Amino acid sequence: MNRDVILTCALTGAGDTTAKNPHVPVTPQQIAESGVEAARAGAAVVHVHVRDPETRQGSRDVAAYAEVVERIEASGVDVVVNLTAGMGGDLQVPDADPLGSGPGTDLVSARERLAHVEEIRPEICTLDCGTLNFGDGDMTYVSTPEMLRAGAARIQELGVKAEMECFDTGHVRAGNQLVAEGLMDAPALYQLCLGIPYGAPAEPRVAQAMADMVPADANWAGFGIGRMQMPMVAQMVLLGGNVRVGLEDNLYLSRGVPATNAQLVDRARTIIESMGARVLSPAEGREKLGLAPRG
Repeated sequence: MNRDVILTCALTGAGDTTAKNPHVPVTPQQIAESGVEAARAGAAVVHVHVRDPETRQGSRDVAAYAEVVERIEASGVDVVVNLTAGMGGDLQVPDADPLGSGPGTDLVSARERLAHVEEIRPEICTLDCGTLNFGDGDMTYVSTPEMLRAGAARIQELGVKAEMECFDTGHVRAGNQLVAEGLMDAPALYQLCLGIPYGAPAEPRVAQAMADMVPADANWAGFGIGRMQMPMVAQMVLLGGNVRVGLEDNLYLSRGVPATNAQLVDRARTIIESMGARVLSPAEGREKLGLAPRG
């Protein structure tokens, strides 16, 4: 069991969720304010996507990321900022034209996916560690081994900590390969992402199997989506990991009751503390993750 827990809040994601919960932040100001509220509720880390304010869909706009980070820093609230670098990997493959690409395709190189990371140099950014079918349609997220190597090498050059996002057991294996090749600075950081169709299901035995694959000297966290978000908070702490909650992964506080990010953080903190563990401050989280202290 982990008794010193880093709690991350994933603020908005890129999914088509804004019509389902009025609290899902869309504009850079809303995302930053929600991040500050989550930090005040106990999150040591906020995981940031941005959205196009017009379409309300996920975006790769560098200026939007910069505005979110600037607003969080201007608030005076200390929190570790973790920027997604997963946007730009979407490939829609229509069955009628498998060598073509559908209108949902947004597929760019590993280096292009890091444009905002190069500009902002956050403390952490993500690296999605493999290709995966998303949902029941024809959308695939593409991240080949060579893309991973290119992305990991550039993140390392920038002095940013990579959080390796693992949606299945093969992704943990890919992360382990990056570690073995010296492309991850110690201590390596993994995020176990459970419940995404068609990735690893949010089940205790699966969480255990993935956690067992993570190197003993690495840091790791995990989460489940939807109604499995809070059960997986307890599960990950029991397995020795850190946890993530937030509106990217789950929209509801209870059945039919839309949540805010701060409410989800507060509930996760209650679970963690009820288990006899404690939630680390941002400064303590930086020390555990091997990040440079602030100030």
